[in-house]
Amino acid sequence: MHIRNSIPNMHKMIKRDLQEKAMALLEKFPFLVISGPRQSGKTTFAKMIQPEYSYVNLELPEERNYAKNDPIGFLNTYKDGAILDEVQWVPELFSYLQVVTDQRGKVGEYILTGSQNFLLSNQISQSLAGRVAILHLMPFSLDEIRQNYSLKSWEEMAVSGGYPRKYKYEIAPEDFYPNYIQTYIERDVRQLLNIKDLNSFQKFLQLLAGRAGQIFNQSNFSNELGIDQKTINSWLSVLEASFIAFRLPSYYRNFNKRILKTPKVYFYDTGVLSSLLSIRKEEDLKLHFARGAVFENLIILDLIKKELNKGHVPNLYYWRDSNQNELDLIQEKNAKLIAYEIKSSETYHSDFLKGLKYFKKLAPESELKLVYAGDLHQEREGVQIRNWKSLE
Repeated sequence: MHIRNSIPNMHKMIKRDLQEKAMALLEKFPFLVISGPRQSGKTTFAKMIQPEYSYVNLELPEERNYAKNDPIGFLNTYKDGAILDEVQWVPELFSYLQVVTDQRGKVGEYILTGSQNFLLSNQISQSLAGRVAILHLMPFSLDEIRQNYSLKSWEEMAVSGGYPRKYKYEIAPEDFYPNYIQTYIERDVRQLLNIKDLNSFQKFLQLLAGRAGQIFNQSNFSNELGIDQKTINSWLSVLEASFIAFRLPSYYRNFNKRILKTPKVYFYDTGVLSSLLSIRKEEDLKLHFARGAVFENLIILDLIKKELNKGHVPNLYYWRDSNQNELDLIQEKNAKLIAYEIKSSETYHSDFLKGLKYFKKLAPESELKLVYAGDLHQEREGVQIRNWKSLE
């Protein structure tokens, strides 16, 4: 990777696109929750926006035990501005947080971080509803990377992924991601699920990577792994809860034709996806069977990050009808539909627009976009053609 920064400056904190939204919400709510995958930069981000706050890592046994055994004493020790890291591991603390902050009546008193979305969401909904603002910090977006590093190609971006630590210490993807995946499996999976056969889970993860961008068919996974469908679904839920993979639902509103409603599956980081597919360098991606799926994942993921970095819920879907008419992505935004076709080709072909034109007949008010790996930046036949670098 070509890096513009000199080595001594590599350790400077890179401003995140989420920062402005986070600062605004701190002035309105007692709690700001920052969730996201492990090593997405949550702790650094929290310290960046409130450097004067006390910092407590609740994964440390001594801090965790203090919070569990004496929650009132713990909260009296850490008040008037504190960052509580990985707070989902002390669920006992949430009800006390509610009582104490209601009594104090302050805004922005606590920043809570967590890397298990499901656990964190359950605890928040039970105890802190109406008192908390929730933001999701993902690994670097394309914009954040381009502002600090030089990228030669989308293939380089896809294999490099977005994890800050990888960039900060200039770790090669083939060194960073296998270790990240192994750490995740050994740590988070064991904490979230009592999986006795980790080998089967690893095989599931690799199979899922091979089906990125495809319909999630539980029965196929069940047959290939010899595991019941209920288990397959619970495993995918764990991947979602820990920000490894996500389901993209189908769009089926407002149309009379029969629509496929099964979700597709994508990954929250293309570096993780590439590593699971044994893609170690950008050259490996040139002729890889999953080249198109990886590019599609890259584009969809960056559109998700753009919305999350504004504090918005990404209303994203794919669309396919019973006649196999299909679009890679539908976005509901500002009370309108934006339809996307995503192609990894560097050469523009007019037939790329076929699905978009068909969809326009069903939704005449929709906005049409083609995102591809070439250089065109223009409008043709009512379709905005965009390079992968110029996503809006």
